[in-house]
Amino acid sequence: MTRPFFSAAAMLVLGISGGFAQRVSPSLRAFAANSGDTVNVIVRFRPSPDQVGFNRFLAHGARHKQFLSSIGASAFSINAADLDLLAADPEVELIAPDYSLKAAGYAGSPDYGWMTALGTASSSATVAWNGQGIGVAVIDSGISTATQMNDDLRGSWLGASRVVYSESFVPGDAGTSDAYGHGTHVAGLIAGNGASSTGPEDVYTVRGIAPNVQLINLRVLDGNGAGSDSSVIAALERAIELKDRFNIRVINLSLGRPVFSSYTQDPLCQAVEQAWKAGIVVVVAAGNEGRNNLAGTNGYGMIMAPGNDPYVITVGAMNTVGSLARSDDKVTSYSSKGPTAIDHFVKPDLVAPGNQIISLRQPGSYLDVTYPENQVARGVYQNGNSDAAGNYFQLSGTSMAAPMVSGAAALLLQKDSTLTPDAVKARLMKSATKFPQTTSSVTDAVTSVTYTSQYDVFTIGAGYLDVQAALANTDAVNGTALSPAAMPDPNGSAVYLVGADSAIWGSSAIWGSSAIWGSSAIWGSSAIWGSSAIWGSSAIWGSSAIWGSSAIWGSSAIWGSSAIWGSSAIWGSSAIWGSRNEVDSEAARIAIHGEN
Repeated sequence: MTRPFFSAAAMLVLGISGGFAQRVSPSLRAFAANSGDTVNVIVRFRPSPDQVGFNRFLAHGARHKQFLSSIGASAFSINAADLDLLAADPEVELIAPDYSLKAAGYAGSPDYGWMTALGTASSSATVAWNGQGIGVAVIDSGISTATQMNDDLRGSWLGASRVVYSESFVPGDAGTSDAYGHGTHVAGLIAGNGASSTGPEDVYTVRGIAPNVQLINLRVLDGNGAGSDSSVIAALERAIELKDRFNIRVINLSLGRPVFSSYTQDPLCQAVEQAWKAGIVVVVAAGNEGRNNLAGTNGYGMIMAPGNDPYVITVGAMNTVGSLARSDDKVTSYSSKGPTAIDHFVKPDLVAPGNQIISLRQPGSYLDVTYPENQVARGVYQNGNSDAAGNYFQLSGTSMAAPMVSGAAALLLQKDSTLTPDAVKARLMKSATKFPQTTSSVTDAVTSVTYTSQYDVFTIGAGYLDVQAALANTDAVNGTALSPAAMPDPNGSAVYLVGADSAIWGSSAIWGSSAIWGSSAIWGSSAIWGSSAIWGSSAIWGSSAIWGSSAIWGSSAIWGSSAIWGSSAIWGSSAIWGSRNEVDSEAARIAIHGEN
């Protein structure tokens, strides 16, 4: 999640001076038709423009930036005053903002009692698979291999680098190294082999879930962790193009932005679907807005795009509380919760370790320089003293949880290369550990505020990633694993889950009576909860809440021109995504420091 383009292309507060054609994305309707601002947009053509049509578009002052052929679109810079005129072109199907996005992970306070993937998710270190032969595309801020830390990303001790391809999609910056420090950390969680923390004085080894996969480094975030939809879409297209060359079976997206339109109209969502349909598992961070209560929903409805797409595996974050035991782990209070905005899909799909996680450090990067206290030595001596080199780094967020799942997916695909993305998603969800508790709490060390998390489907999804159980699962999967939508009944007394006709979550699903969520199938004819459930009549499902006309979806609420997306609100020019530093926001502070 980047410093968005709200100063121009994505800022929804410029006012409406005239109606836009239906071909203009709803999120662009608030732009003034006579605005003189230049905005970055993604234009989808039908089916694709001939040269005459393309030239006609350019003749109106549009500047072509990039072809996005996988979704039949192109990125342009245009004058906002020309939106109506350009939308009227017969070959234009949709004009949407080229939104900004940013990484979904931040610096956290070191916790030396914790190691990254070793010991997490039922200890991937004890399984017989290491991801060999599988390619994982990391679409992030780059992967640095020119430092001592590249030993952890080699095929063997001082062997060849497993970063087999690198390319930058950051405009004006062809460098593929990691100036921000986020992508290298993510790569280590997926693929680190622990070479720099395996020695006689090392108490623990910092390694990834799949320590022998090949990495495809597709850089889309700049040195400040900022990027754009069009850059990510271009990187997704490259991953599809390189799929057979490097056997790319998994894409990790530890980034995102707010949801502004239905996934069916969102170019970013359409692009991740193209990768999924090409046979690549797409894993996406859920976002870090779980404490966001500006809409009075206690953080519900805050899943970030493209994690709102029903195809992808959307991952929330768990807090391991600094121990190797899974029994005391709890969901983080900042992990974004569903349902997704507009489409109301049940997300996240599952959760994985994401709080105060140690992985590879990129010396001199933005995060490294800004948060030197988060540098972690290559090993911790038994007497409590540590090396001064600080070869590793600690970050928190759903950005750290997503690569745990990406690594697990690589292991499943190494074991059985015939698995489809839907099969991988279904097996990961079915095998996920179901929580016996119904709630957990954490007290913020700075504000002393206590946050209580409900263990419902919109907070923890199908449960807690369990690598060993997923590898042991042999269920055949026929049909799609699209995440279902949550829909209230007409009188608002219950909420039901509605899946696609070809989805595997129905009554004849592969898990039968012991369904994915418990003893009675959540996807069956009985509702997930009734009138006595955690949502009362005045809560998230009530007439004045998330579904109501004056609530999260209403004109004066979270999506309204004077609310969260407004000029003085969290997404505005003076707020978290605007010109002020993101540390000014509560959500960013929590993500920077992690939680207790």
